[in-house]
Amino acid sequence: MTQSDSPDRFTVAPGGKLAGQFRVPGDKSISHRSIMLGALAEGTTRVSGFLSGADNLATLNAFRAMGVEIDGPDDGEVVIRGVGLHGLRAPAAPLDLGNSGTSMRLLAGLLAAQPFDCTLTGDASLSNRPMKRVTEPLGEMGARIDTSEAGTPPLHIHGGQPLRGIHYAMPVASAQVKSALLLAGLYADGETCVTEPAPTRDHTERMLQGFGYPVRHAGASACLDGGGKLVARDIDVPADISSAAFFMVGASIAPDSDITLEHVGINPTRLGVITILQQMGADITLHNEQSVGGEPVADIRVRSAPLKGIAIPEVQVPLAIDEFPALFIAAACAEGETVLTGARELRVKESDRIQVMADGLQTLGIDAEPTEDGMRIRGGTLGSGSVDSHGDHRIAMAFAMAALRASGPITIRDCANVATSFPGFVDRAAGAGLAISQEGGA
Repeated sequence: MTQSDSPDRFTVAPGGKLAGQFRVPGDKSISHRSIMLGALAEGTTRVSGFLSGADNLATLNAFRAMGVEIDGPDDGEVVIRGVGLHGLRAPAAPLDLGNSGTSMRLLAGLLAAQPFDCTLTGDASLSNRPMKRVTEPLGEMGARIDTSEAGTPPLHIHGGQPLRGIHYAMPVASAQVKSALLLAGLYADGETCVTEPAPTRDHTERMLQGFGYPVRHAGASACLDGGGKLVARDIDVPADISSAAFFMVGASIAPDSDITLEHVGINPTRLGVITILQQMGADITLHNEQSVGGEPVADIRVRSAPLKGIAIPEVQVPLAIDEFPALFIAAACAEGETVLTGARELRVKESDRIQVMADGLQTLGIDAEPTEDGMRIRGGTLGSGSVDSHGDHRIAMAFAMAALRASGPITIRDCANVATSFPGFVDRAAGAGLAISQEGGA
């Protein structure tokens, strides 16, 4: 059975509203990094709020395969007995990272300076994602990493390579590339600096400093020196704003909705989805703002409001890069035209999110025109139909929320990968008021 023929599909009846107060699963980005830095720290790191999705479990299992003792996850609790920066052991087999691009790109940086060889593999989707954006600058640092001729996985990392710090100006804003180079820089001789053309999520820099590793900032650059150490600490992972985004959009478009999403991470490098929705007219307010372990969090209240189409500012694109599937649904329900530019990165995510979202919106009767680096969407009436998520978790969840404003049921195919970021999504969405059911799969 091919991935697109998966029996795991969602069927969502039209209409309804969202209500209630609840917490979505933990932040995927922070959960990845808690395992990586906890494994390389000296001492025992305890993590609460860990996202037990397939992507994060791929990271956890990779470090177990490299000799790190990890207990859990048990109801979001993980205990990591760190081995220090130089304590990893060669895995007995290639590390299978499933669907997780974050795992592969960040591990490429971490493993580039280890004394052992290692191979990183993934599923069919990950095996088609570009890796040269990471392997080429790592090569400038002295790493030896082989890819396919197309620059895609598997990655064959040759051990025993001395790394040297570099100053690297990223041609495209990418938190994964920035993080991979900074993690390689932990092992490099001298200073490693990464300059980004637009701000991206800074969870790696924040967590490195939380583990006692100095990171310097100068303008758009983040810099560190090799040769230090990481000291274990406790980590409280906030709820993931990317997962919260589906409910923010759903509550905005469904009349009479009123929800509060608890303890959501509101890192300033991740706030694009809130900014864009507010510019479209959404009624979103933040409450109980506080800092937890160096990460800002808040409760987010969303009430339904009429949305209008906008030209999305390109400066917001890197700050909302994972939330555009949900934002495209908001645009489809808005009055007037929404235009996105400067988002070519969406074409190399778990799917080509520009084309796949445009195809699905057109199936549902929306005037959606994909462009090379974005989309034009003219708000209209969502109809009924069957759309294919192409195994992309965020697209599946986005179209589920679209049913709140649809004229008939929406069926979404190939939804198994929703577990990568939001295990229990169907139950949580149904509890909030979405008339959703699931067939096949777990």
